[in-house]
Amino acid sequence: MTDRIAVTIEDGVADVRLNRPEKMNALDAAMFRALVDTADELAADPSLRCVVLSGEGRSFCAGLDFGSFQGMAGSDTGDGEGRRSGGIGDIVAADPGRITHLGQQAVYGWSSLPVPVIAAVNGHALGGGIQLALGADIRIVAPEAKMSVLEIRWGLIPDMTGTQTLIRLVGLDVAKELTFTGRMVTGEEAVALGLCTRLADDPRAEALALAAEIAAKSPDAIRAAKRLFNQAPHVSLAEGFAAERQEIGRLIGSPNQVEQVKAFFEKRAPDFADPS
Repeated sequence: MTDRIAVTIEDGVADVRLNRPEKMNALDAAMFRALVDTADELAADPSLRCVVLSGEGRSFCAGLDFGSFQGMAGSDTGDGEGRRSGGIGDIVAADPGRITHLGQQAVYGWSSLPVPVIAAVNGHALGGGIQLALGADIRIVAPEAKMSVLEIRWGLIPDMTGTQTLIRLVGLDVAKELTFTGRMVTGEEAVALGLCTRLADDPRAEALALAAEIAAKSPDAIRAAKRLFNQAPHVSLAEGFAAERQEIGRLIGSPNQVEQVKAFFEKRAPDFADPS
């Protein structure tokens, strides 16, 4: 889809790889845009069942590429009126029609995909990189991986949805401690804290295997479950219970639900239709 991101899709599973290994997949303007555009394209694919998000080379994502943005700041990339484009200002400017700016959407695009997203974290996930991993539904991490909410090192805050996702995953006190200190945690500690889901020596292989398992389930049920879980922190109990009733009402007796049951009793693989 772009030189910054490589995508292959097989049996409903999108294998999405940040493709800047010489820079440890650091985030420059092109990477931000590629993350947003790739998520948008995948969201429009009804045959999609699951996504694995990983980084080529020795790291998942080392965070913001300051060198790239500093270079842009020193040159006019030109709108004819002396205003520069492609730098930090473009990343944090409001993205028309969304609740996010471009940097936030680079993460939120994966959170809001209708199908599960599994992040496979190896090497480093720092600053924007850890926030990108937190935008996934499930995180599989190498034991020796290094993760950090690193923005405090530069006098900044996590602003790619991290202040929202951290609290839900690790609780308010741990989220504050990690943000205030910027300390490194290993993959093992990340799992213990709740930042990541589980350990694997080969996170990408493990993530692809899990994605294949999920892709074999009813896509209607998987998408409904993700919708319910995603909205749960933002609605009242009454609204959440009502949403459950609505989703189960749509599922019971639907073609894919009937096919799931028939396939189970007939001891065969189900043949699902794409969600409409």
